Amino acid sequence: MSRLQGKTALITGGRQGIGRAIVDSFVAEGARVMTCGRGPRPGDLPKAVLWETTDVADKADVDALTDRVVAEFGELSILVNNAGLQIEKTIVETTDQDWELLMGVNARGVFMLCRDCIPIMAQGGSIINIGSISASTADPGMAIYNASKAFVQGLTRSIAVDHGPAIRCNAISPGWIMTGMADAAFAVAKNPEAAKTDALARHPAGRFGEPRDIAKLALWLASDEADFATGQCYTLDGGMTAASPLNPGLF
Repeated sequence: MSRLQGKTALITGGRQGIGRAIVDSFVAEGARVMTCGRGPRPGDLPKAVLWETTDVADKADVDALTDRVVAEFGELSILVNNAGLQIEKTIVETTDQDWELLMGVNARGVFMLCRDCIPIMAQGGSIINIGSISASTADPGMAIYNASKAFVQGLTRSIAVDHGPAIRCNAISPGWIMTGMADAAFAVAKNPEAAKTDALARHPAGRFGEPRDIAKLALWLASDEADFATGQCYTLDGGMTAASPLNPGLF
């Protein structure tokens, strides 16, 4: 397959989970890919993929990352802001340190990467920000995570409006995708197994999502097939948020 042949892509947080699924998908479709994370290069990352150890909350690291993009690629076709973390606390429990840590990655990091990369993006380039359904339907006990994802949605729309038609910018809002972050969210429930069972029953698709599901949508948004798609926040949650909050099992 070659839907991204000739394109260059920077994908943050490509070590595992959704980010890694997007990396693998883009490579398979012909893109030249660079990814990054806070630790060392993963041993199983394909040799063709460029790696940069980066903390996206740190301006010096972000500047160094974009400098390397220019040195390696010349210009950038696709930016995927996937790096993120979550903290399972209510606002009363959240410390100033929690705020700095989470907002540094989930909000400031997305802001800085977009600001640095827009000037080096090719005409018709695509920015894809990984948000969450938590931006509009707050998950309990994750106050600043929910708020950070609302920021991502607002920034996505602003970039599309301010920088189109040269650049398209969209967000993907995943629902329950089976990664370590989902496991951590279920773990704080009073009864984790019951919470997981209830959540699954609320999915008309009959299953939780997998990282590959998000990668498929990211691939389309990155490709020329999506050249009319911009300024949108695409919910991909197996139908969970389409349902009434009433228990469907009682009707």
